[in-house]
Amino acid sequence: QVQLVESGGGLVQAGDSLRLSCAASGRTISSYATGWFRQPPGKEREFVAVIRMSNGNTYYGDAVKGRFTISRDNAKNTVYLQMSSLKPEDPAVYYCTARTRPTLSNYVNDYNYWGQGTQVTVSS
Repeated sequence: QVQLVESGGGLVQAGDSLRLSCAASGRTISSYATGWFRQPPGKEREFVAVIRMSNGNTYYGDAVKGRFTISRDNAKNTVYLQMSSLKPEDPAVYYCTARTRPTLSNYVNDYNYWGQGTQVTVSS
C-alpha cells in the first residue's frame, strides 16, 4: 500500500504563488504516475496535473496550464505542485494521487491511491 500526505496549502492572495508537496510512504513510487486533482466546494473533482515519475513527462489540465508546474524528487518519494498567478477560481481542496500504471491520465477513476487533501484558499 501507498500512503500519500499533502502539505503546503493555505490562504494566499490572488496573484500569489504557493507550493504543495505530496510525500509518499509504504513503497517507492518511482515507477508510478503521480498527480494532483482539486475539488472546489460543491463541484466535481477536477484534474490538475500528473507526472510520470520515471522520466518526468507531464500533462496539465487546461485551467492551470502555464501557471502550475508539477515536479518530482524520486530520492524523497515526493511530488510537488508549484502554483503561480493564483486566481479566485483556484480555491479548492487539492488531492495528491498516484496510479501504478504510469500512463498520464486525467480520469479520476484511473488512480489507485489518494491523499487526504490540503485546502487552498485565494482571496481577491
